[in-house]
Amino acid sequence: MKKVDIIIANKNHFKYAREICDVISNSAKVRGTGIAKRTPVYIQNKMENQNAIIALSDGKFAGFCYIEVWGHEKYVAHSGLVVHPDYRNQGLAKKIKEFTFNYSLKKYPTSKVFGITTGLAVMKINSELGYKPVTFSELTNDPKFWAGCKTCTNYEILTAKDHKMCLCTGMLYDPSKKVKKKEKWFNKRILKRLKNIKQTMLTNNKQLLVWKK
Repeated sequence: MKKVDIIIANKNHFKYAREICDVISNSAKVRGTGIAKRTPVYIQNKMENQNAIIALSDGKFAGFCYIEVWGHEKYVAHSGLVVHPDYRNQGLAKKIKEFTFNYSLKKYPTSKVFGITTGLAVMKINSELGYKPVTFSELTNDPKFWAGCKTCTNYEILTAKDHKMCLCTGMLYDPSKKVKKKEKWFNKRILKRLKNIKQTMLTNNKQLLVWKK
């Protein structure tokens, strides 16, 4: 693996914004899942506010993640975690996630850290960091956050369930309730089975909504 530096992004990294957006979009298409689309300007804004993490290898873009703040810093979320195809399967996503997690705890020490994801790999990383699966009601109720889901292919499911359930799994880290190692709950085999059941149930529901129209 080539040497990769993970750093806090700034204005000097504006030139990577378009490529970052393209890689995020293409990754979502490959997985066949929805993702909240972001513009280069939005990414640059995160860089300028030092709420973005970028991974570089000899000046080439290798990975990215950014921090969003909700509810007057009551919550923070790590979004847009992506690794360039040339640097995948090398454990880089985990390193970027861990860097972002530790950085956000220092910058926002009292904030609860949350995320929604359909990826088992991300769920595993989150579990190792101390996140726990939760219902959507335990996440931010900021309408601006959920508005970001409008570009997701599964948004119709989310709205049909009154923003209480979707194909994504909600995960939360509460700094006031640190999880001990022995409390790790992640089990890939069980979660994969539950995910498939959930997907079948909600997809059937979506098809029913389309038929009723």
